[in-house]
Amino acid sequence: MTALFALATSLLWGLADFGGGMLTRRVPALTVVVVSQTIAVAVLGAVVIATGGWTEWGPRLWFAVAAGLVGPVAMLAFYKALALGPMGVVSPLGSLGVAVPVGVGLVLGERPGLAQFAGIAVAVSGIMLAGGPELRGAPVQRRAVLLTLLAAFGFGGVMALIAEASSSLTGLFLALFVQRVTNVAAGGAALFVSVRRGGRALPEAPDAAGPATEGSEDSEGVGGSGGKRYGMGVVRAALPALAFVGLADVAANGTYSMAAQSGPVTVAAVLSSVYPVVTALAARAVLKERLRGVQAAGAGLALVGTVLLAS
Repeated sequence: MTALFALATSLLWGLADFGGGMLTRRVPALTVVVVSQTIAVAVLGAVVIATGGWTEWGPRLWFAVAAGLVGPVAMLAFYKALALGPMGVVSPLGSLGVAVPVGVGLVLGERPGLAQFAGIAVAVSGIMLAGGPELRGAPVQRRAVLLTLLAAFGFGGVMALIAEASSSLTGLFLALFVQRVTNVAAGGAALFVSVRRGGRALPEAPDAAGPATEGSEDSEGVGGSGGKRYGMGVVRAALPALAFVGLADVAANGTYSMAAQSGPVTVAAVLSSVYPVVTALAARAVLKERLRGVQAAGAGLALVGTVLLAS
């Protein structure tokens, strides 16, 4: 069951990353994080009430709080690193976070077999290659590398923390709820600070649209040149996609926790980190992006590593 839950985690994270990447083309990244996680909080709150999950309250939930604080920091660092680029270097480096939960598993006494050690090495190599690393001629700023490493180990830290936050299914629902509430609080604070410093919380109107008047259709976020949506209009139109991103991310955290509790953390962590392959394949299917040779080779290696780990 470990392999099944872990691969489900990769599928969900990969699709959530693809959806989030598509949304940030239209909506500021912080707004995507806050709105999608707020939707997840509402759904998880209903689940916790329905299942009686609040009775699982205990000291272990501090792990969920920590995961909720680390997650937004890692995500913002990753977005900033992607902005500095090149993405072909940043994206594969972000996969190095798998070292954190694998290291935790080894410290706790897990000793994978020879085939599994080989699978870890092959899968991690494939995961990094699947990001399409730029192997030549790509200048990389030191700040971009440092931000990427911060993000990578933050993502790995979230994986390790959420695995320790509960010991039962109802406890897992409560832990995920606490994590998301913390995510929204931290992300909302960051968004507030960003806006105070001149950043944007909503998509801006096209330059050609001209100023919107109070109470007009434009001020509601729809209108302007060509009838294009902007402002709240874009956010409202994107709510189904935002809900998918938030709920897929929550579900991925849940399936990862179940994978880590049902088998070796080292195996669960690596199999759960195959999500860059899913993102690349989603881009190929939806956006018709052609996979580079190195990405196709990486996907193949990740598959071989998955088979070795599942064995």
